[in-house]
Amino acid sequence: MDVGDFKQVIVVRTDLRMGKGKLAAQVAHAAVSAAEVARREKPEWFRRWIETGQKKIVVKVRGLEELFSLRRAAEELGIPTFLVVDAGFTQLKPGTITCLGLGPAPSELLDKVTGGLPLL
Repeated sequence: MDVGDFKQVIVVRTDLRMGKGKLAAQVAHAAVSAAEVARREKPEWFRRWIETGQKKIVVKVRGLEELFSLRRAAEELGIPTFLVVDAGFTQLKPGTITCLGLGPAPSELLDKVTGGLPLL
């Protein structure tokens, strides 16, 4: 593994059919919140990611079960995770899980979890 190769992956549910603005806000929530988890739990990973440009990839899944499965796989590998739960002020019902933030973490680890997913 290239020790300088770190990234963050945001996984979005496509079954919710969010508008572009809503989707962008949810992805931003996932990116910021997952980064904060990583800053606390894996400070060296967070630091290396910040220093190397804060690479982010956004991928998609069809639904909630797939999102939960990815979260479990990431947690088993020690990857910081964050599930975004919508407050329900606009397009979605309160409590709707919209996306999953993974990392920042070594790209090699993240690829084991999300490498086969299509880009959004």
